[in-house]
Amino acid sequence: MLFGLDGVEIGLIIVILCLFGGILSGFPVAFAIGGAAVISFGIIAALDSAGILVAQAIDTGSAAYDALLAQGIHPDAISHFRYPDLPTVTTALFPQGWETAMDRNISFIVNRMNERVFAGQSIETLLAVLMFVLMGITLERSKIANDLLTTMARVFGPMPGGLAVSVVVVGAFLAASTGIVGATVVTMGLLSLPTMLRNKYSPELATGVIAASGTLGQIIPPSIIIVLLGTLAGDIYATAQETRAQLAGCPDALTYLGQAAVVSVGTLFQAAILPGVLLALLYAAYAFGYALLNPDKAPPVIDAGARGRRKGSALTWFLAAPAGVIGLALLLEATGIAGSQDVGVSRYTSTAESASLRTNVSDQCKASMIELHGQSKWDSAVAQQKEIQAGGGRIGTRELSDEALAEARAAKVAAAPPISGGILLGFTLLGLALVTARGVVPSARPAPLLVGGAGIVLGLLVDALFIGPLASPGTTLLLLAVPVALTLYGCRYAVACLSRSDLLRVVFPPLVLIVAVLGSILGGITNPTPAAALGAGGALMLAAYRKLHEEHRTGKLILWAAYAIIIMLLVGTNFDLRLGRESVPVEDWIAFLVAQGTYHFAMFGILYACWVLLRSGVLGPVVRETAKVTSMVFTILIGSQLLNLVVISFGGEHYIQQFLRSFDNEMKVFLLVMLVLFILGFVLDFLEIIYIVIPIVGPVIYGGTFDPKWVTIMIAVNLQTSFLTPPFGFALFYLRGVAPKEVNTWHIYRGVAPFVVIQVIGLAILWFMPGIVTIVPNLLPNG
Repeated sequence: MLFGLDGVEIGLIIVILCLFGGILSGFPVAFAIGGAAVISFGIIAALDSAGILVAQAIDTGSAAYDALLAQGIHPDAISHFRYPDLPTVTTALFPQGWETAMDRNISFIVNRMNERVFAGQSIETLLAVLMFVLMGITLERSKIANDLLTTMARVFGPMPGGLAVSVVVVGAFLAASTGIVGATVVTMGLLSLPTMLRNKYSPELATGVIAASGTLGQIIPPSIIIVLLGTLAGDIYATAQETRAQLAGCPDALTYLGQAAVVSVGTLFQAAILPGVLLALLYAAYAFGYALLNPDKAPPVIDAGARGRRKGSALTWFLAAPAGVIGLALLLEATGIAGSQDVGVSRYTSTAESASLRTNVSDQCKASMIELHGQSKWDSAVAQQKEIQAGGGRIGTRELSDEALAEARAAKVAAAPPISGGILLGFTLLGLALVTARGVVPSARPAPLLVGGAGIVLGLLVDALFIGPLASPGTTLLLLAVPVALTLYGCRYAVACLSRSDLLRVVFPPLVLIVAVLGSILGGITNPTPAAALGAGGALMLAAYRKLHEEHRTGKLILWAAYAIIIMLLVGTNFDLRLGRESVPVEDWIAFLVAQGTYHFAMFGILYACWVLLRSGVLGPVVRETAKVTSMVFTILIGSQLLNLVVISFGGEHYIQQFLRSFDNEMKVFLLVMLVLFILGFVLDFLEIIYIVIPIVGPVIYGGTFDPKWVTIMIAVNLQTSFLTPPFGFALFYLRGVAPKEVNTWHIYRGVAPFVVIQVIGLAILWFMPGIVTIVPNLLPNG
């Protein structure tokens, strides 16, 4: 053995050195990874052909190996790390020659490119990357950050460290709307850093809070890192759990786990909400605490032009009134006056239910399932299976008679609440707009707002008295026409009042876009790809509207297109637009025509927005930048697949996995992996870590008992740190490029150090309190 090391170990060292050498060479990372794969394979193949590199493999023909098999130990669980005394034999790294290994690698890379890049199951999810990037770059070019920073500085400036807190708030807001770290850091560096330095802020605090807040886009949804990591983690988790089930003696993961081994990107978005908010709160708390301890380094900033407002009026209309509206709505829900009016009854019903666990398994699988789920759950599943067998032993369905169907529907109608939950929600939101408008302009005429409020009350009364659960959508629309018209009349006046508030005028448009995109994903309405398309279209319209406003031209066409999208969605969710039915009511025909008309008008509005941006020279750079970013991502994906295949070809992946599996405590294994990822973050970008390291260690960390959502979010938060850790933290490079002369590199390094510690503290909190990650997916649909 060369240098006393196994040939596989030397091969891994060669791959690592070639990878770091390629990255440090100055070539684009996307091409450096592929080049490192080719060069390292050539070096290893040459040393293997010369007989210099040899591997020590377990002698599978030895008596000691046979004795382990006789004890019931699975062959995959036998390794030299766990059983170091087993006899070994010397073999070549490429037993069939490097030529065969190269042919296999070429065929595998073609298959993997086809599966993961061009036509695989994950390609639809990866398309979300393209549209989220387009959405982020479009919003960044629309200069939304400029207005947000100015407005938030007015709100938080008077408090100690207020400018730093405002940067954190804007960073979190931009993270949920753009998610582009480089653009966020550069924009806030150009706008906020000079202002903070001019107001006697410490250079360390100013640079640290800007760099850290810019990285929030990597964890707060919609996050590109979660899309990329989620598509990879879903495949790895499913495969790892299948392997785990087979090692346990069970036929598949569904039998062993009692549920499907699935984790989706939408579920990960749900899981990432609270960790992202937690990090933002930790950043803001540090900035505020730093200002309290060092008031001369983060002084409050008083806006001389700020207008005073009576505290009593503000508390009434901004706190008490909205709380009363929401409280009343919750009270109606809690008392059963309002709620779901779904009275649908299936014509077919189950004659029996399946047991919670499959019990027709081998003795080895039974013992493994009892160890995993507990004896009580196994006994319960056995009892359920006996009841099923006593009832006929088959799980099937039977068709209800017309009388039984009518009886079941009548029971649901009788139990339905008088007010629809959807109608109550809509009127509640409109009511919040009315009371908030009164707070923004206390001197406004109350009559239009009172008319809107009367419309809300009238609408709820009409729904309770005249609209039953069996009413058709057309009937409901006609009965609510007058109340809705009165409410919209008041809301039209309320919008004019709300537009006088700089905070609402700046925050509301992107906030609506964020709610539309994330709400559709988190609510289980759609998957990330259609939601990303909605976000990209909305970003184009928002950017075009802002451009028209800058040119002092009307943007009514954009607004009407936005209204058309809302009407189209409302019609599509409340009417049955399938025209292939035997009998189609007139109201559904009208709804279909309305949906078609609003769809075409909305598309015209998006095309008009594209024309406005193209004419003003915005769309061209946006498209080019989007193409650059997405091309870089997919090129890194292809290059990393090639590097992974090189590691697999000489047994490197198997070697690392066997080493990790040699630990008896999976908590130690995950802690070791997290430490390695943290260290790699100093020299590698998150993309390289995701596509090079995670496929190697993933089968081990996803093949245990940990919740895959928790594992993935822990990795995502860890990788977020890679943007802040010197010397290769990208956020540091971005900020250094736009920092003034008086801010040097050491200021930036010292400034981000506390925030790296905060990242570690955040990881520790998530480690000891995993419920922060899992609570939202457990509460929301599709969680």
